[in-house]
Amino acid sequence: MKKFSVKTIVAIGIGAALFFVLGRFVAIPSPVPNVTISVQYGLLGFLAIVFGPLAGALVGLIGHALIDFSYGWGVWWSWVIASGVFGLLVGLAAKVLKLQEGEIGKKGLIQFNIIQLVSHIICWGAVAPVLDILIYSEPLDKLFAQGLMAGVSNAITTAIIGSLLCVAYAATQTKAGSLNKED
Repeated sequence: MKKFSVKTIVAIGIGAALFFVLGRFVAIPSPVPNVTISVQYGLLGFLAIVFGPLAGALVGLIGHALIDFSYGWGVWWSWVIASGVFGLLVGLAAKVLKLQEGEIGKKGLIQFNIIQLVSHIICWGAVAPVLDILIYSEPLDKLFAQGLMAGVSNAITTAIIGSLLCVAYAATQTKAGSLNKED
């Protein structure tokens, strides 16, 4: 099993804390009960791309569990797991993007947004509702209204915030060949 570097462990801790703060204190109410417009998924998508699928999964799981716990209604495990799956899925696709090489460009942003959109569809259209049925016996009509609202709003906020973070991070990386003597 691959060991986490100290840098990755620190990123998981800081990422989970930021996920919590954004999800708890920057949550925007939505018209669907028990669903907020969440800005933390842009951060989660970015961290998953940079630090990989396990780090992304842990940031999503820990951060979302802390959010639910802080509200006092208990941890809603179906949605916590969906957040972890989102981090995992986006992290698995990280090899497609070349952020560490200082490249993102239009093609990279399109790839990032396709990856995050498909991941949100899987998480909020399948994982969360199915687990809600299996764990909590929730009614279908409520689940799919919540899943649709969460999926659409999370995809939009991830497209904006995640894309901005990816562009900013790529700009800080040394580009391949930029330190050659011929330059």
